Amino acid sequence: MDILLIILGILCLIAGLAGCILPMIPGPPVAYTGLLLLHLTDKAQFSTMQLLLWLAAVVLVQILDYFVPMLGSKYSGGSRWGTRGCLIGSIIGLFFMPWGIILGPFLGAFIGELMGGSNANRALKSGLGSLLGFLLGTVAKCVMCAYFCWKFAEALL
Repeated sequence: MDILLIILGILCLIAGLAGCILPMIPGPPVAYTGLLLLHLTDKAQFSTMQLLLWLAAVVLVQILDYFVPMLGSKYSGGSRWGTRGCLIGSIIGLFFMPWGIILGPFLGAFIGELMGGSNANRALKSGLGSLLGFLLGTVAKCVMCAYFCWKFAEALL
């Protein structure tokens, strides 16, 4: 039974890493599931505190993944129009995978700024801020999944 759980855990880690780039797979939660599967074996035991801290980190990264593009738009000089446009673009982009998830926040912030009366230069700056925020969120997910892979391998070896 342990071998089956380890194999399933490895598959979850691989899927979690893929989910950092493919928006239809929630990367960190799937990778965390891989660690939980390893925890159920006799090969490795993680403390309850570790599991809870990792779970909290996963929840935090998943929440931030949706808000960091809006913050990027805001802190790059965007107005409320750009921030709201980024949110709407992110939601609409979910329906046009995989490019929609990348272009949605950018186009939403850009169009939102234009609708709010900003010039094209400011709108572009807001859109690029949301794109940078998206890329930072992706990096955070990749780092977390890579950490989970490392902890998995460390526990087995």
